[in-house]
Amino acid sequence: MINFTYNTEYELSSNKVYMQWLEKVIKSEDKLTGDIEFIFCSDNDLLKINQDFLNHDYFTDIITFDYVEGKTISGDVFISVDRLKENADSYKVSFEEELHRVMSHGVLHLLGFGDKTEEESRLMRIKEEEKMELFHVEQ
Repeated sequence: MINFTYNTEYELSSNKVYMQWLEKVIKSEDKLTGDIEFIFCSDNDLLKINQDFLNHDYFTDIITFDYVEGKTISGDVFISVDRLKENADSYKVSFEEELHRVMSHGVLHLLGFGDKTEEESRLMRIKEEEKMELFHVEQ
């Protein structure tokens, strides 16, 4: 089950639409949806997690904790809404587009995709675009 927790004033426009999209992303890689929690928080909240758990002292847009077992995808995905807004401005894209990119990025990590090397990063970008294409709202 995919859940959403909001530790900021921001909330998704529709939890159901996002849950269905993320389930499609997982299914597209022939995996099963387990327990995934998306936690929307502030820069300072994510900085503290980065310092406490990863020994990194810098802001980031996303941190993913992987609890995957076999084909069942589970984990906690922390997203800084502050960072999303700043990145959207920097990359000159809408907030929604940056949100979709970051959310797909977190799920891709849970699906086993990395971004430590240049080749991994290149594949991650391709996969992000592919998974973002799966997002649409029925009219």
